[in-house]
Amino acid sequence: MADLMEKIVSLAKRRGFIFQSSEIYGGINGFWDYGPLGVEMKKKLKDSWWKSVVQMRDNVVGLDTSIVAHPQTWIASGHVSNFSDPMVDCKKCKRRFRDDELVKDEEDPKIRAEKIAAMKCPNCGDGELTAPRLFNLMFKTFVGPMEDASAVAYLRPETCQSIFTQFKNVQITSRQKIPFGIAQIGKSFRNEITPRNFIFRSREFEQMEMEFFVHPNESDKWYEFWIQERFQWFQSLGVKKENLRLRPHRADELAHYAKGCTDVEFKFPWGFAELEGIANRGNYDLTQHLTHSGKDLSYFSEETKEKFVPAVVETSVGVDRTFLTLLCDAYHEDEAPTTEEGENEKRVVLRLSPEVAPIMVALFPLSKKLSEPVHKLEHSLRKHFSTDFDESGSIGKRYRRHDEIGTPFGVTYDFDSEKDQKVTVRHRDTMKQERVAIDQLLRYVSDNVTSDNLKG
Repeated sequence: MADLMEKIVSLAKRRGFIFQSSEIYGGINGFWDYGPLGVEMKKKLKDSWWKSVVQMRDNVVGLDTSIVAHPQTWIASGHVSNFSDPMVDCKKCKRRFRDDELVKDEEDPKIRAEKIAAMKCPNCGDGELTAPRLFNLMFKTFVGPMEDASAVAYLRPETCQSIFTQFKNVQITSRQKIPFGIAQIGKSFRNEITPRNFIFRSREFEQMEMEFFVHPNESDKWYEFWIQERFQWFQSLGVKKENLRLRPHRADELAHYAKGCTDVEFKFPWGFAELEGIANRGNYDLTQHLTHSGKDLSYFSEETKEKFVPAVVETSVGVDRTFLTLLCDAYHEDEAPTTEEGENEKRVVLRLSPEVAPIMVALFPLSKKLSEPVHKLEHSLRKHFSTDFDESGSIGKRYRRHDEIGTPFGVTYDFDSEKDQKVTVRHRDTMKQERVAIDQLLRYVSDNVTSDNLKG
């Protein structure tokens, strides 16, 4: 399974999905750059989430808040005092570990500390390890010209807190009534001790979060509703159901204020891991900000004449983790005839849903002599789909190149096309080929963009 991750990381760089940040200087751990194909796919992924959570609903609105907030925000939320991971250092080689990396499958931190005390460094083999100590994960910065305690601020470790602090403004200006949600997509930053598994755990990442404000008596109902809605969304992206599962948190995993939390998990090459958390947070967040700010963040219901602090059901999913999920779930190797003698070679194909494929249609002139009409055809389709014009290499190599980046349709314009005004359309997953009239090509692609049709 580790081999699969190596293949995916290699493909991501080779084809322009993801590059290591600052690579020419040796890179910087925990930071990644999205290339030409990566940004296209990432945008489609975020658009899909926004459409599902906001656009298709009349009770969810959007927000886009600043990365740096008033530092009191993070005191009220508990991040300044509690947002920490236990850290262990090797006194010899200086390698840093999270304590749960060194002692796996042990939930009790005291027992983990005892086991660590009896260990040697797994990196250098004989170094003594320090006792675990808490390490705050927030990136600290300064606002203004002075770098002193009065100017301290933080890069946000999550996008949700500014949703809570703007709750009243959004509710009043959008004229929403409880129950309603506020959604946001944005960057967050956590100074992870050990970023790992490619883009799964990074220091800079993007989140898609929605806070759904409800009457406290109805939080359980809405919690169950959003669990099912969010689980279904991953399947709508083409993720195989057998690679997904719901994992309710045990009582000892829950935050002290939470009534419940369920993770949507995906079976990555290293095992099942969290994609999205759906949490029944009660009214803790608004109460904390109400207390620390002195501002009234309660809600008055005109229907029941009741004033209350709303409870919140939160859905929080990582863009980068979902991106990695789609690559892992779609990656496939098979054999296909590629030579005149009928010899087979391995074909790598990303069976991405057309909804998130970075390129929908690739257009190939069989000969460079035919480039001009293919350029015109590509530009006409570009108004409706993401397209690519490709005349480099043999037609077989061009097919393979676009199979590997997940392009659902390959369209070849040959010398017969000049006569019959038809092109050959090749389906990515089945490799089935059909002759289609050029004036019907737009309709043909539109009618065949579902995953089921692609798979034949």
